Amino acid sequence: MILLSFGHGYSAQALAQLLPPDWEVIGTTRTAEKADALRADGLTARLFPGDDLREDLARATHILISAGPGPEGDPVLAALRDEIATVAGDKAWIGYLSTTGVYGDHQGGWVDEATPLTPSTERGKARVAAETAWQNLAAETSAPLHIFRLAGIYGPGRGPFAKVRRGTAWRIIKPGQVFSRIHVDDIAQVLWASMTRPNPGAIYNLCDDEAAPPEDVIAYAAELLGLPTPPAIPIDQAEMSPMARSFYAESKRVSNKRIKEELGISLRYPDYRTGLNALLAAETSD
Repeated sequence: MILLSFGHGYSAQALAQLLPPDWEVIGTTRTAEKADALRADGLTARLFPGDDLREDLARATHILISAGPGPEGDPVLAALRDEIATVAGDKAWIGYLSTTGVYGDHQGGWVDEATPLTPSTERGKARVAAETAWQNLAAETSAPLHIFRLAGIYGPGRGPFAKVRRGTAWRIIKPGQVFSRIHVDDIAQVLWASMTRPNPGAIYNLCDDEAAPPEDVIAYAAELLGLPTPPAIPIDQAEMSPMARSFYAESKRVSNKRIKEELGISLRYPDYRTGLNALLAAETSD
């Protein structure tokens, strides 16, 4: 089995660690430095854009697309649509990593995979366009496409502890605001479960069981560290980057029922408390 992973980053690396040892993983990245890091992890590395990937596309049994859309739309299709179209129907599995941002704002209400897509941010609109482009290719070629809509990702090296320790964390308050989250290890197990039981055309939400206010997560991280609870600040007084502020433009609770019922998933980290406790325990044991 050969996985060709476009934009082999945080989530894809977690998946690669789950694959059986007889799998070959070909990961693309944008820089020679990152390519060297992939090779150090035992992967075959390619530069994209740059390297000729036609042979890799022909050899791969599975394809994962983690690269986000840019001004040109989906970068993989922009560069390689014709090449992919010629081989896509022969693959065992193709996965596209999207975002729950495609659902837009539901004022804290529930969404599932059948909810109409009404993104309110430019990033969300770009993801809808990318999903549609991949679905169009699948319709033309019978490619076994699976779409995974990821909630906010956290895990080793990506959590609130560093900011809390530095004293730079704030509890930004927007009444009624909730976010769904997903630990990177649970992303990996969902992808692997899908690869072992493909269902072409399927769409899955990847999130834990508990959408929660972001200020609660910061407060709990401080509690675990035995540090003072970071100060609260109303969102209209907070200094935030445009990207950070855009996250607060949408509030929703995301259903993960389908990954449990169809793929048999039992989440390792069903809520942020379980996940943060595990992250801190791993830090302490290192």
